[in-house]
Amino acid sequence: MQKIKFLYLFIFLGITALLLIGAISSEKKDNLPSNEGKIKFSHSLHKDLVDCQTCHSAVMESINLKSRLFPTHDNCSDCHEVDNDEECSTCHYDDNFEALTKRESGLLFNHKFHLTDQKIDCESCHKGISDVDYSWQAVQPNPPMEQCYSCHNNKTVASNACESCHISTVNLIPQNHKVISFTKTHKFAASEFKANCIMCHDNQSCDECHVATIGITEVNLKDDFYQPYYPSNFVDGAKVQAISRVHELNYRFIHGIDAKGKTSDCQTCHQVETFCAECHQSENQDFAFGGILPATHLKPTFKTFGVGTGGGDHATLAKRDIERCMSCHDVNGADPTCITCHFDADGIKGTNPKTHPVGFMKGEKGDWHTDFGSICYNCHTSASPNSPPTAGFCNYCHGI
Repeated sequence: MQKIKFLYLFIFLGITALLLIGAISSEKKDNLPSNEGKIKFSHSLHKDLVDCQTCHSAVMESINLKSRLFPTHDNCSDCHEVDNDEECSTCHYDDNFEALTKRESGLLFNHKFHLTDQKIDCESCHKGISDVDYSWQAVQPNPPMEQCYSCHNNKTVASNACESCHISTVNLIPQNHKVISFTKTHKFAASEFKANCIMCHDNQSCDECHVATIGITEVNLKDDFYQPYYPSNFVDGAKVQAISRVHELNYRFIHGIDAKGKTSDCQTCHQVETFCAECHQSENQDFAFGGILPATHLKPTFKTFGVGTGGGDHATLAKRDIERCMSCHDVNGADPTCITCHFDADGIKGTNPKTHPVGFMKGEKGDWHTDFGSICYNCHTSASPNSPPTAGFCNYCHGI
């Protein structure tokens, strides 16, 4: 019993020490005086008189954030009388002649490279700074990370590796990630309209916990559930059932709503031909032909055959939202459902179900003229780019 008391006391003292260290570190970090109330300077007034480099002259040669980029007396003297002691109050608050405080930055940034080589103007990063009187009044005087990501995204011109911009990556975690319940509540942050998870995470990050291999059913046993990359850490070695999931447990009953409206989102994790087919299939048939079909597919008017019939409801739905069709029917023609009816083997106008509207591609020099792989030849099988003008498909435009 005595040992347990000492253990609790030791834990308590350890936590207290950590909190004190954190408080002291925070105090040291924030102990620098603010620049508020030192200089009378209006960015909004000066923006129409001079450009940024006139005052911040050192910025054009600055290759890191150790440089002092504040304007000097010499910069001000181009327009203001700085040697007259009677005029100090024009720029300085009374009895306050302290130098502006420069804070240490934990970032790597080369102003010279961005301004000179990349031709980026100041307000591309420092948005809104010219609309306020003092820089400390700006909503965010330093560029937010989202602004950097417009270029540093591994897609346009620059890398988004943390080391590209951050001097140290130790504890480089957003504040909301440090909440003890973040693993349970992060879905709310990820669902926000302005969620910026993608700046650091990709789909593989989610897959470490959220796997989409099988559907959860009422007959699953504990061995069917697992947490990838997270071995059991229980002292007694107990194997506890752990469900790794994104959706609520009754999602299988309502998933059809999202499957229609958010097809591309579903396909981020789930492969339609394998995952959906686990439930949506009939005996030895493609799930697009049998199994559980959308209600629209069961109507007698869904498909009509013959030239001039209009094709039925499926033609209207396909024109309205072809992406929804593609979620089950392959876009590249691998699924035979579409080309069962929509193909042109004879090259004779008016003998096949109509697919394109009147005047489709009229006057356009399409890729079918030079590309053997053109999607047109999935259906128009009677010609190729080397066919004579009078052959089948080519005859539509070039024939007599």
